[in-house]
Amino acid sequence: MHLSSGTWLSNVLCAVAVASEAQMPKPRTMQSHARTGQVAVIFTSQRTSQDDAGYEAAAAAMAALALQQPGYAGLESVRGGDGLGITISFWHDDAAARAWRDHPEHARIRELGRVRWYDWYELQVTRVERGYGWRRE
Repeated sequence: MHLSSGTWLSNVLCAVAVASEAQMPKPRTMQSHARTGQVAVIFTSQRTSQDDAGYEAAAAAMAALALQQPGYAGLESVRGGDGLGITISFWHDDAAARAWRDHPEHARIRELGRVRWYDWYELQVTRVERGYGWRRE
């Protein structure tokens, strides 16, 4: 299955860039090796067709809020035209990832997501053991 970034991802990346341009990876820069030891929270979800504008606003707000959290290390996200998406947030340690899970505003938006924006979601938390990449030049 091919997942492509869309308006949602563009809005998230725009919000993240506005919130902290210095923390955004440079385009075409591979940083997979720099993630070793970080905690990766892998959020796989299926969007409903409801309230796209509300969803995009909430996603942008959560990306900006995550940037302000101690231990936040980055975000990668894609969503296909069929609504299937994968978002991976990276954290310096498990305590930081848990603090984000328990953040009151994140909890409020998560509940809205269950009511409005998602048919389902799954979450896995893991530690990055190693990373590498390749890019055609």
